[in-house]
Amino acid sequence: MLVSATEMLKKARDGHYAVGQFNINNLEWTKAILLTAEELKSPVILGVSEGAGKYMTGFKTVAAMVKAMVETLNITVPVALHLDHGTYEGAKACVEAGFSSIMFDGSHYPIEENIAKTTELVALAHANGLSIEAEVGSIGGEEDGVIGAGEVADPEECAKIASLGIDFLAAGIGNIHGVYPANWKGLDFDALDKIHNATDHIPLVLHGGTGIPSDMIQKAISLGVSKINVNTECQLSFAAATRKYIEEGKDQQGKGFDPRKLLAPGTEAIKATVREKMELFGSVGKA
Repeated sequence: MLVSATEMLKKARDGHYAVGQFNINNLEWTKAILLTAEELKSPVILGVSEGAGKYMTGFKTVAAMVKAMVETLNITVPVALHLDHGTYEGAKACVEAGFSSIMFDGSHYPIEENIAKTTELVALAHANGLSIEAEVGSIGGEEDGVIGAGEVADPEECAKIASLGIDFLAAGIGNIHGVYPANWKGLDFDALDKIHNATDHIPLVLHGGTGIPSDMIQKAISLGVSKINVNTECQLSFAAATRKYIEEGKDQQGKGFDPRKLLAPGTEAIKATVREKMELFGSVGKA
């Protein structure tokens, strides 16, 4: 049973912790994240970028897989299936496919067009019981070919978008997707505080959670961040564990080439990363 992310994020905001959005890329990813959430009794958000959705043969396949897995693995914690950085068309497709939450990334449109499209998608999402996230100020780095410089969002623009009835807001505060460069200036906490107050304390979202120091994460949570997105870190953990398995020649021992064996170390590495993040975010035991 998938749920919208609204309730879990309001609880997180009021309880001063954050729920992790962990992006899924295939069956192993999904299984690892769900099992860890259940073990730690943590609510969880499964993020799906449009690129990952296409890779997994479409949003309907993803929704069917996640729903079946939640049921078969007896997952009892709240699980939201969320479109990450969705286009206008992608957001509509995910409503139809059976997702429980969407993000419309209209940050590259002029503010008036962002407002018009967000307003329409808020009505569509809420009519179908989904939660909706919007974005102001593009997040730095690259996400499915969209490159942003790590802007700091304007609190007034944030207030305009928040007033449209969205459930949570991604606001750029100098954060970026992917690996952070050595000269990164850090998060802008003054901007975060202003945005939090300007948006009537709507749950805020921190994109690009990979590589932000733990103390900055905890300070961001204290200033209203209720959802933190993690993707690259799980990919790096998976790749390192898979590389180690092959470099040690384990794929050439017995039936070590069997994909179930070959992918097992990477799957365990994802679990370890998700566990570490859930403990850092404070969501353990909050389901």
